[in-house]
Amino acid sequence: MSLAFVRVCGLSELEDDTPKRVELDGTPMSIVQTEGEVFAVYDICSHANVSLSEGEVDDCHIECWLHGSRFDLRSGKPDALPATRPVPVYPVKIEGDDVLVSLTQES
Repeated sequence: MSLAFVRVCGLSELEDDTPKRVELDGTPMSIVQTEGEVFAVYDICSHANVSLSEGEVDDCHIECWLHGSRFDLRSGKPDALPATRPVPVYPVKIEGDDVLVSLTQES
């Protein structure tokens, strides 16, 4: 099954370790460039209804600014309480300066 990728932003619009909030078909996402890779995760913390793109990025993790939950950008899994549920992670593809994301979640 091939994935349908859609452009969400330009690679040149991203700053290292600074999340960028985008929406794709009504789905809020945080796009993060860190450690030489680009990741796309669901932008709403699984513990509280706040935007993860307002948090900080460190060591391939994004931290929720409200309660400090941290999520692995590669898997979406939390590694710091109070969050116990992962956030969805989406496939990313880079073509030239285009950051493309598919709404199909990686497993």
